[in-house]
Amino acid sequence: MQESRSKPCSCPSLKLREVASMYFTMVAAFLVILVVALQGSAPRQSDFPYKVPLDPQGLLELSWNVSYPEQAVHFQLLIRELRFGLLFGMSDRGEFENADLAVLWSDGRNSYFGDAWSDAKGQLHMDSQQDYQLLGARRAPEGLYLLFRRPFSTCDPKDYLIEDGTVHLIYGVLEEPVRSLQAINVSALHGGLQRVQLLKPNISIPQLPSDMKTMEITAPDVVIPSQETTYWCYMAELPEGFPKHHIIMYEPVVTAGNEALVHHMEVFQCAADFDSFPRYNGPCDSKMKPDRLNYCRHVLAAWAMGAQAFYYPEEAGLAFGGPGSSRYLRLEIHYHNPLVFKAAGIRIFASQLHTHLAGRKVVTVLSRDGRERQVVNADGHYSPHFQEIRMLKEVVAVFPGDELITTCTYNTEDRSRATVGGFGILEEMCVNYVHYYPQSQLELCKSAVDPGYLHRYFNLVNRFNDEEICMCPQVSVPQQFYSIPWNTFNRDVLKSLYGFAPISMHCNKSSAVRFPGEWEKQPLPSITERLREPVPRCPPAPEPQPAAPVPINLGQLRRD
Repeated sequence: MQESRSKPCSCPSLKLREVASMYFTMVAAFLVILVVALQGSAPRQSDFPYKVPLDPQGLLELSWNVSYPEQAVHFQLLIRELRFGLLFGMSDRGEFENADLAVLWSDGRNSYFGDAWSDAKGQLHMDSQQDYQLLGARRAPEGLYLLFRRPFSTCDPKDYLIEDGTVHLIYGVLEEPVRSLQAINVSALHGGLQRVQLLKPNISIPQLPSDMKTMEITAPDVVIPSQETTYWCYMAELPEGFPKHHIIMYEPVVTAGNEALVHHMEVFQCAADFDSFPRYNGPCDSKMKPDRLNYCRHVLAAWAMGAQAFYYPEEAGLAFGGPGSSRYLRLEIHYHNPLVFKAAGIRIFASQLHTHLAGRKVVTVLSRDGRERQVVNADGHYSPHFQEIRMLKEVVAVFPGDELITTCTYNTEDRSRATVGGFGILEEMCVNYVHYYPQSQLELCKSAVDPGYLHRYFNLVNRFNDEEICMCPQVSVPQQFYSIPWNTFNRDVLKSLYGFAPISMHCNKSSAVRFPGEWEKQPLPSITERLREPVPRCPPAPEPQPAAPVPINLGQLRRD
């Protein structure tokens, strides 16, 4: 905290001339150390037991260790793509104003390192007391390693007092060379903050028993949605007859490259009141998530960004498994995606449109955020007698949250009664078989107007027609449609119903098992912006010529 920086302590005073002399000597010494250290040996990972990514892309990675005898923190900063420098430091709440900073910068020819501070306006100043001590720097295939040291307390009122609890680390990347430290514009930096506990307790890791068993619980094939916050739920099942065990240690398992996106994880055990729980792997707030997963609340393990492996004391452990214990576990992962990276999605490369005999036109459009973005496949002269799998002219990328809307146009003028959906040749379908990669579990997804709203339509028609339609349970929907007198009123009301009534969804996995969750009464996609109809480009009209036949030479013709 700001107040903590200025608390009194017994420190020797320095005269201005001595300070100035020390400052220029330090800068020169840092330059020499920086150049010499580039030839040094690679740092050992075991020297820095704590590690955390600073930025969401994982281009900056901080490792550190704590020396309580020295009352100092040793930092190792990996810069994977060094531009023209970097600011790293600490402030009260993660601001770039009133911050305590270590700065690496370049003027395009020479590089410099120094201890600096920023004032209330964000202007940088070289600190008269250089407490960020450069220990070395080394280039490696993965980037530049920068090693430096910082005491917990420096007795400098411009420095941050490193204490127990949360520390707000800040960073900023220099994209262009700068003439001097003072020329750096803090407000224009691409930067951010990361929260950590720097002063980890100095507790020895207990000896693990020789009969220890390891269990990994990981969520497979997660495509992180392109939104800032996502809670992902995955159900795991212990083997039948799983005996009682004790958890004595747990640690995170994060796919390489995704460290900056995983904010925290928890493993919950489900209530033993239920004999079974449905399988699920998807967003925790999805309508597909079965309600029974809400009965999985007993915490077995919890990890958050910046934390290392967690060990129970040698005399303790957390029991799970055995009689009276549920075999079902729920893994919950919080993905933090501040830069809203896109999920990988799928790529459609071929499509087969399909209807029965009445089909005349079929089109599938990709919609995103209420806007039609792209025609996937369209046939304005569709024939049910010519259905082929057609390669698309360009691959169509589909991301989570996108909507694929297929619309069919039919001609039933030659029929005397209503045409309904179904498998019969005189019934109708509106289908697009899409071919895509990479493979997912989704095999089939279809929709139909909600049956409850359709029942209301038949009730309404009964009120305004002389001939009553039988609403008996034994009468099927097609039979009810067949008995409707198709006047203008009945037709327009049905058309309006299809425009606003919710739909019932039915989506299957490749195993023919339906995806769990609530699929009834799903709202129709809301389209606020449609694609414009393409306008054919006509060539320039030729100069008008008098109508006359074009001569052609076919040689001598012979009559047999």
